[in-house]
Amino acid sequence: MTIQSSPTAPPSADAVSSTPLLDVRDLRVHFPIKRGLIFQRQVAAVKAVDGVSFSIRPGETLGLVGESGSGKTTIGKAIVRLVQSTGGNIEFDGADITSLKGSSLRAVRRQMGIVFQDPYGALNPRMTAGNVVGEPLKVHKVTSGKGEYLDEVARLMETVGLNPAMMNRYPHEFSGGQRQRIGVARALAAKPKLMILDEPVSALDVSIQAQVINLLQDLQEQFNLAYLFIAHDLSVVRHISDRVAVMYLGKIVETADARQIYDNPLHPYTQALMSAVPVPDPRIERQRTRVVLSGDIPSPIAPPPGCVFHTRCPIAIDECSQALPESRELESGHRVACIRAGTG
Repeated sequence: MTIQSSPTAPPSADAVSSTPLLDVRDLRVHFPIKRGLIFQRQVAAVKAVDGVSFSIRPGETLGLVGESGSGKTTIGKAIVRLVQSTGGNIEFDGADITSLKGSSLRAVRRQMGIVFQDPYGALNPRMTAGNVVGEPLKVHKVTSGKGEYLDEVARLMETVGLNPAMMNRYPHEFSGGQRQRIGVARALAAKPKLMILDEPVSALDVSIQAQVINLLQDLQEQFNLAYLFIAHDLSVVRHISDRVAVMYLGKIVETADARQIYDNPLHPYTQALMSAVPVPDPRIERQRTRVVLSGDIPSPIAPPPGCVFHTRCPIAIDECSQALPESRELESGHRVACIRAGTG
């Protein structure tokens, strides 16, 4: 896979503002489990997201990584209010959007775009590509008149590398990579400031992944977009992200600059993830120390007390099962939620 830009190049001062565009504080999303046919009562809750905090500046990409079921996708849906948060605050462009409804919520959603994981299931098979791309233009009343609408749809398709002459084709007539480009064009239609990219290349071939990643980087530079890039492929996240947040069982355990987190992971879970990434050089690969985790990821219905990772952690002590670790800044911009990190 050939990616155009350097994975460790810092964002320019012009591209990234110091003021967060998105500021998430102590976000919780718990899904109730109810019992009973007529008089239902809640007996438990799935703690999909449990006390997550992070921020994204204009023009910045935050990579969100973790195992399946760690809560990454739920965070993305909570930000655009596709699922309701249980607690915490979501500030977008300086305004708390946690409880917005109706026209106020639609106005905020216009400034957010979302690209889904499955390019085959994300497009309505009964709608042409042009109608898919143009739907946000109608919903948010971006254009006036049929001529302006068609011109804007054509421009959007050209922006993502598709021939506008293809706008009357249906999704089944496109390849997976082309379908994902249609999804990107749809997300761009309302001129958003923030894009939620939920595993946007995981369903594509490796060569097509590179094309889509390069497209996303070009669009970010052109429109100064902020990205929340959700993925489990660490090599892709490394290439596109300015900062990386690592999730485990509904919590963020480590956040740092992309270079820091790949060169010097401090949380034992992050170290295990990084040790599983293959290195092309066989000599370096043989010399690496593997961190092998025992057991399975616990259920989010009944997460372990204290540090949620202590049941699988190779360096856990008794205190880890009793105290919930706070996120500490051990290096500049490098935060870790582990009581043993940095102790040697």
